Amino acid sequence: MEKSILLHCISPDEFKQIIKEVIREELLEVKIQLQEKKDSEILMTRKETCEFFKIDSTTLWNWTNKGKIDSYGIGNRRYYKKEDLLNSLVLLKVKRA
Repeated sequence: MEKSILLHCISPDEFKQIIKEVIREELLEVKIQLQEKKDSEILMTRKETCEFFKIDSTTLWNWTNKGKIDSYGIGNRRYYKKEDLLNSLVLLKVKRA
C-alpha cells in the first residue's frame, strides 16, 4: 500500500529520473567490481613487484625461495600475480606497553 501511494505522489518524469539514478549507481558498482577483479589478475614483473612492496630484488628472491610469495615462470622470466601478492600480506598486531 505505501509503495503505491508514493508512486502516485511523483510525476512520471521524476520516476524515470529515480530509475536512471538507481541504474547508474548499480552499473557503477558493477564496473568497480569488474575493475578490481581485472586488477587482481595482473601479472607483474620482478621490477614491478619490487616497486609494489618497496623492496629490493634480493628480498624478492628470498621471499620467493622461502615460499612466502608465489611466482610464475615463462622461460627464464618470473612473474607475480597481484592477487597473490595482496593475499601474502599478513596483519601484524602491535603490542602496547
